[in-house]
Amino acid sequence: MNKYSKLHRVGVVGFRGYSGAELLRLLGHHPGVDIFLLEHRSETERRHGPLGAQPKKSIPATAEAAVREKLSVVFLATPAEVSMELASAFLDKGIKVIDLSGAFRLNDLDTYARWHHEPHTAPELLGEAVYGLPEFNREAIRTARLVANPGCYPTAANLAIRPLVEAEVIDRSRGIVCDAKSGVSGAGRKPTLKTSFCEVTDNFSAYSILKHRHVPEVLQTSVIGEREFTFVAQLLPIDRGILETIHIRVQRIKQAVELLAIYEDRYENEPFVRLYAPGSVPDLHAVSRTNFCDIGFVFDVDSQRVVIVSAIDNLVKGAAGQAVQNMNLMLDFPETEALL
Repeated sequence: MNKYSKLHRVGVVGFRGYSGAELLRLLGHHPGVDIFLLEHRSETERRHGPLGAQPKKSIPATAEAAVREKLSVVFLATPAEVSMELASAFLDKGIKVIDLSGAFRLNDLDTYARWHHEPHTAPELLGEAVYGLPEFNREAIRTARLVANPGCYPTAANLAIRPLVEAEVIDRSRGIVCDAKSGVSGAGRKPTLKTSFCEVTDNFSAYSILKHRHVPEVLQTSVIGEREFTFVAQLLPIDRGILETIHIRVQRIKQAVELLAIYEDRYENEPFVRLYAPGSVPDLHAVSRTNFCDIGFVFDVDSQRVVIVSAIDNLVKGAAGQAVQNMNLMLDFPETEALL
């Protein structure tokens, strides 16, 4: 017997991509939802399932179809330009939207245009979009119509950096350096030369140096300046996972336990942030296929250097898992439903 008396109907646009497919996997374990596939454009390719498997309901990705099927929430696992095209129509019909693209994460039009190299086509929505990092915006997410699901790199970076910024222990004159490595699924499913097998395997490469579009998301959320922050993204020859080594200098810190206490105070009641003892750090195996962000650090008291290691699964806490976490808040489910 289902523990929920009412099922919420939810739709996924972009279900053929990696994040969309991960959404379907997680939502398939959620006892409180009924899933609809929203077809945005005709595709000849189909993912094949085993004989006897129950196919999910498929409807057009239109507001009219979503209203007809009484959807509560629509996930947009789509490119930013598609999200900007579709979001308003669903919102106008009273359907909540969780957008997994970068369309609504930044709150300034000029900043968006600079980093994305194109104008924003739905500027009227930027003012109301809630940045969907529950650890910082939980109460606003609960009542939001439109949630901008955070990017994968910024999720790992902001969870590691912002508590120390808030505690004013970083020597910001020395800068913050974020060295970030990601599996290939972070680039999306659309094939490119850079993500092809022969280019990726037995290789390791940096890309978008000093111009990665996730940079302003970190600056905005952790409230730091561009001159203070250096970010380099690198492509690992693996399918999934993000590991970031973040280099800072601190001030007024005499023991590693003081830094740990800052994190513990900030994340004491957070179900998806796990902290490591000083001197211990996470690896990708620890977070693979989970919605956890694991954070550890090493501190040198003489030089006041700290290296923080923050690890997530880019498709779960960095995308689909965080989207389900946001949906749980918006629809008044337990926040951890289908994620633990």
